[in-house]
Amino acid sequence: MGRNLYILAVSLALFGLLSCGVAFTNIAHQPGSPGDSSLWRMMGLVLFVIALLVGLAGILSALFEQAERRADEARQARGRRP
Repeated sequence: MGRNLYILAVSLALFGLLSCGVAFTNIAHQPGSPGDSSLWRMMGLVLFVIALLVGLAGILSALFEQAERRADEARQARGRRP
């Protein structure tokens, strides 16, 4: 599950960077496109913060999985000893 969270975090960060990039280019000022550059910047910032939180959740998930795996291995090693 940690790997899926990492992929989600990277994709959210990429979309956040693209949104910030749109805010600083002339694409936001073209006819027919949303022209509010502060909205693009805010959306990019929100996506980037969400990506950081999801990345943190992925790290914590991987750490807890590793701790659980090591606890199971230690339990099995204690059970094998005479």
